[in-house]
Amino acid sequence: MIARTFIAIALIARVAPAQSPEQRAVDYLAGEVPIWSKENGCFSCHNNGDGARALYAALSLSYIVPKPALVDTTRWLLDPGNWDRNRGNPGFSDKKLARIQFAAALAQACDAGAVSGRQALIDAAQSLVPYQETDGSWLVDAGAVGSPATYGTSLATYMARRTLEKADTARFAKAIEKTNRWFLVTRPRTTLDAAAALLALPGQGSVAQRSLDFLLPAQSSEGGWGPHPLTPAEPFDTSVVLLALRESHEPKARSAITRGRAFLIARQQQGGGWPETTRPPGAQSYAQHISTSGWATLALLLTR
Repeated sequence: MIARTFIAIALIARVAPAQSPEQRAVDYLAGEVPIWSKENGCFSCHNNGDGARALYAALSLSYIVPKPALVDTTRWLLDPGNWDRNRGNPGFSDKKLARIQFAAALAQACDAGAVSGRQALIDAAQSLVPYQETDGSWLVDAGAVGSPATYGTSLATYMARRTLEKADTARFAKAIEKTNRWFLVTRPRTTLDAAAALLALPGQGSVAQRSLDFLLPAQSSEGGWGPHPLTPAEPFDTSVVLLALRESHEPKARSAITRGRAFLIARQQQGGGWPETTRPPGAQSYAQHISTSGWATLALLLTR
């Protein structure tokens, strides 16, 4: 009897379909995203911003996301007026960046149909406008290169622009146009700069070509990208580039995406997440780990 039971289990294991990298990542984030607010009594840019944004994208693509994973986050995101009163989170010191990250998650929630109505998104977008610099950017002090949880100016500017566009293109036309001019004149110095410009203005020929000329030769032999050409590839930088190349119709971009996906899948951890990208590399950070995993999950979901 025992022998037959073991044989049955072995046969089931052999015929059961392997879980996709995307679903493994979604399962991992579904477990992690709600933990922060329950354990710390506050909401974080990494769990309830970047991680939740990936889960909302998964929902819109019909992946399995347990309802409890996003209940608290959705309630929090629907109250932008309360975001600046978040308490107890030592990573919440940059309220401008946190607002950009929460607003991006709310925009993704609207896309997924996880919230009804768009007034909260319009309010969140409106709250970003006072932080826009006169040159059209959203200045974020993240050192020489942004990280998964700190973005950097180029990525923060794209993410803010995306929220304005998702909320109401006509209402925020002036702010969006200022951002477009900033991307038009800003030359990429890092991988994130080039990727953010391509994400913001994929249909602008000069910007798109400039970004592709930077990104395509910078792909490593492993298939990923680092913060600069010829630097070791990292999951975060690779993820942002994949999302940007998705906007291109260049045949070489399609091939680069295939190799970049393989890089991410090869580095996915057993639990479903990814090792954190940190600046400098090799450090340990739960915030960067969750944000890295959120960006990598999003990249695999949207380039599959």
